[in-house]
Amino acid sequence: MRKLVEYDHLSIDGRFTGDDFWTAQMKVAPNDNHFAYQLRLLEHATGLVLGRATYQGFAATWPTMTGDLADKLNSLPKHVASTTLTETTWNAEVLPGNAVEAVAQLKESGDGTLVKYGNGPFSRALIEAGLLDELHLSISPFVAGSGESLLAGISATPMNLTRVTEIGNGAVVLTYALGQ
Repeated sequence: MRKLVEYDHLSIDGRFTGDDFWTAQMKVAPNDNHFAYQLRLLEHATGLVLGRATYQGFAATWPTMTGDLADKLNSLPKHVASTTLTETTWNAEVLPGNAVEAVAQLKESGDGTLVKYGNGPFSRALIEAGLLDELHLSISPFVAGSGESLLAGISATPMNLTRVTEIGNGAVVLTYALGQ
């Protein structure tokens, strides 16, 4: 059975959107340690799971990039949750039917790890369904002040902190196991 892990960028106040979120994020987070962490996370990946918006953003950017991380991301099959997309590129397919049920089937259908990027309603649905095995929260040292909170509206969900990784520039990745 595959493991499903999610990686998210958050501000210190738990936001993943906001007026200047990505501008502030880019000032503090990206460095060699950050990219090395990403590459380690993808080491046993057999596919990516993405929502529509994340897929569209990634597909517009990553195919033009080079390097170890870009090569790994570009080579993996992508499984996209969408009710509106009819065509995909970048080695991607739209998950059939109910996306949460489709992810459950993906987990059962092989070995390795499925890595999910992006956040929002799809992430919350996967957590509520008990499908997410690990949550990697990259916390950057800035306050967004506004924007959406990753876990807003989720019912009580036990999580076990398994690792804290400093990635430089004041950023840390907190790794939580879910359903344990």
